[in-house]
Amino acid sequence: MTKSAYKTVRNDMKTLVKDAQELFREAATATGDKADELRSKGLTMLEAAVEAAQNAQAVAIEKGKEVAARTDDYVHENPWRAVAISAGVGLLVGLVIGRSK
Repeated sequence: MTKSAYKTVRNDMKTLVKDAQELFREAATATGDKADELRSKGLTMLEAAVEAAQNAQAVAIEKGKEVAARTDDYVHENPWRAVAISAGVGLLVGLVIGRSK
């Protein structure tokens, strides 16, 4: 999932949740059929938000697996380069931690 797609999903979910919250607030003050209708719309919107979140999670998991597989392939094909990169990153992290104390 690209960053723009992630932002779009996140914004859509925020909008859905806000709209559902508004409907539930209205339903709290309404009575009878109107309240039932507002609650039903709110539940539908929340279900849509949950479904969108689950879809985004599934895509993120799949992308994570792809990245892990590519990293694993790279390390197997270039073990010494991977060791050098890891050592460099470890050195940088050590320097940053050492300076922050």
